[in-house]
Amino acid sequence: MIIHNAFSHLSRAILVCAMAFAIGVHAAETRKVAANIRYRTDNDCAGNAYMQERCVLDIDYPEGASNAVVILWFHGGGLTGGGKHIPRDFYTRNSKQPTIVVGANYRLAGKHDSKGADCIRDAAAALAWVFAHIAEYGGDPAKVFVSGHSAGGYLSMMIGMDPRWLAEQGCDIGQIKGLIPMSGQALTHFRIRSEMGMNNKQPLVDDFAPIYHASQAAKIAPMLLLTGDREMEMLGRYEENALLARMMKINGHKDITLYEFQGYGHGMTTPATTPLINFVNRVSPPPVPAAPAQNAQ
Repeated sequence: MIIHNAFSHLSRAILVCAMAFAIGVHAAETRKVAANIRYRTDNDCAGNAYMQERCVLDIDYPEGASNAVVILWFHGGGLTGGGKHIPRDFYTRNSKQPTIVVGANYRLAGKHDSKGADCIRDAAAALAWVFAHIAEYGGDPAKVFVSGHSAGGYLSMMIGMDPRWLAEQGCDIGQIKGLIPMSGQALTHFRIRSEMGMNNKQPLVDDFAPIYHASQAAKIAPMLLLTGDREMEMLGRYEENALLARMMKINGHKDITLYEFQGYGHGMTTPATTPLINFVNRVSPPPVPAAPAQNAQ
């Protein structure tokens, strides 16, 4: 009994220490939010009030951090709706390293003559801005991950797989540390298909389809594809991502994983957070603490 009690007390002590470690990174962390920062230049937005309104981003960052990992997040909404937000679980649940989260808006297709291509172009401009300026907020421009849900997942794949969009901004897809699309379309987005007079159940693979660019596999960052249950997802979203994963592997990509969340439909972002964090910490490992200095003998 004495041994049992001692073991029980020790177990509780270890659990308390583990819990303290898990929250310790954030318990002492003071976070700030820089809101509505315009990522387009004045020349880009000249005479276009809608671009001035929509081409902005928010940055949620830990004060005093340096060389932190960065997650750029694009909202969903079918390319026609939605607005920027910060998924705070991305940093509150990552006890291993400080994390900056950037939430970006983009023009919406169908508003003020904007097209689906404008959404992609804005997403690329937002990423280029992050590369150029995130160090001012303690982020490492060499540790930038790109993610998003649904339409946002599609945008993350397009700017991370088709080199032309970042090239317009003077950047390269090789600068991206990792891609984490959640329930993104791997075929041509149904909004872009609708601009061609097609319905959302008529598939198309052209240069607006992420899978079309699988031949770029050697240049594309590590990828984590996340979808809901294939029987509950929107319009074959799991199968699109499964085919993308296969084609990327066939073309020589060395680091691509697909997770299907059984029992979850299209809105599967909550269970997807844990594999996202694990992926970030694997691809960009937390810095190893310096060993304490030894006293001279």
